[in-house]
Amino acid sequence: QVQLVESGGGLVQPGGSLRLSCVASGSFFRLYTMKWYRQAPGKQRELVAIAPIGGSPNYGDSVKGRFTISRDNAKNTVYLQMNSLIPDDTGVYYCNTNFGAREYWGQGTQVTVSS
Repeated sequence: QVQLVESGGGLVQPGGSLRLSCVASGSFFRLYTMKWYRQAPGKQRELVAIAPIGGSPNYGDSVKGRFTISRDNAKNTVYLQMNSLIPDDTGVYYCNTNFGAREYWGQGTQVTVSS
């Protein structure tokens, strides 16, 4: 069983920045591939970024060059640094991982980009 808890969402003006955090339970965080998804109202859930166990991160086309995913295995935490935010970035952001043939989701954190 893996529990994921996101934090860091909020209201920000266009052009602003936010950093999301996701803390995972368990002793095997270093073995988890961690992902961030988002879901805007009326739209399907969209993959935003992937932090693999090893190797380079991957990003959705809509966030490349603006968002950075990173992980701190000592703190069981994955981060999503979001810069140059635009209104289309508005949505609920979810942390996700697969472990032991099961998929786990956090409860989500709301990000609203508006003036």
